[in-house]
Amino acid sequence: MENDLIYTMTTTFEGHAQTTENGVEFWLARDLQHLLGYTKWDNFLNIVSKAKTSCEVSGHEIPDHFADVGKMVDLGSGSRREINDIMLTRYACYLIAQNGDPAKQEIAFAQTYFAMQTRKAELIERRLLESERVSARKKLSVTEKELSDVIYEQTGGNQNFALIRSKGDQALFGKTTHAMKAQWRVPNNRPLADFAPTIILKAKDFATEITIHNARENKMKNENEISGEHVTNNKAVRETLLNRGIRPESLPPAEDVKKVERRLDSVQKKTIKNPDRLEE
Repeated sequence: MENDLIYTMTTTFEGHAQTTENGVEFWLARDLQHLLGYTKWDNFLNIVSKAKTSCEVSGHEIPDHFADVGKMVDLGSGSRREINDIMLTRYACYLIAQNGDPAKQEIAFAQTYFAMQTRKAELIERRLLESERVSARKKLSVTEKELSDVIYEQTGGNQNFALIRSKGDQALFGKTTHAMKAQWRVPNNRPLADFAPTIILKAKDFATEITIHNARENKMKNENEISGEHVTNNKAVRETLLNRGIRPESLPPAEDVKKVERRLDSVQKKTIKNPDRLEE
């Protein structure tokens, strides 16, 4: 395709995009029908039907991406009537394009256009989840540092912090820190938390926050008291997870959080170095 045609088609596709009150981008099927070069609604519905099947096979709920709606149209007589239409998410449009005739220029363009848009959304979602995990890891580090300080303030030394944290791990996982490191293949010189999924980082952080609060409120003065409190809190958090169908020791390890953080930093630096410009 020539650059001018690509620009025109991109502008046309984007010009027909709408947004729900919740900020979800969508296209109307009647608009997409013409954008993809289909003159007959019934023929286009056959493609939509195939796309719905693809959606279901992919494990997504059809109503989440294909929503039946009515639309008022003007008739030649000056009157109006309602016709059936379908609200389509970006993903639904992508599936429709994938099930269309690639020999049609409009279909070939749409396949690439919606694939790129869908991929962009997936990358954004992935980056947000990675950022959330990095933040959760940093928050846990701060909370554990605070617990170490509390132990020092109230017992006169914090040499027992590592032991208390280890006992907390055993209460949360039902296994020792060493056993979990072996299971997740964590290097001996790295903290278990660097390979923990986000939900475990937040679970450990919550249990530690409770320990800090109760240790201060109850003025605990020795390692046994604080250690027992930490074990109790981790057991309580474990029970909550189990009741919701989450078994901490059965979860797979996450990617090394240091690698994730470096990747996010690299993307940010590239964005700052090569920002989009208003004028070329």
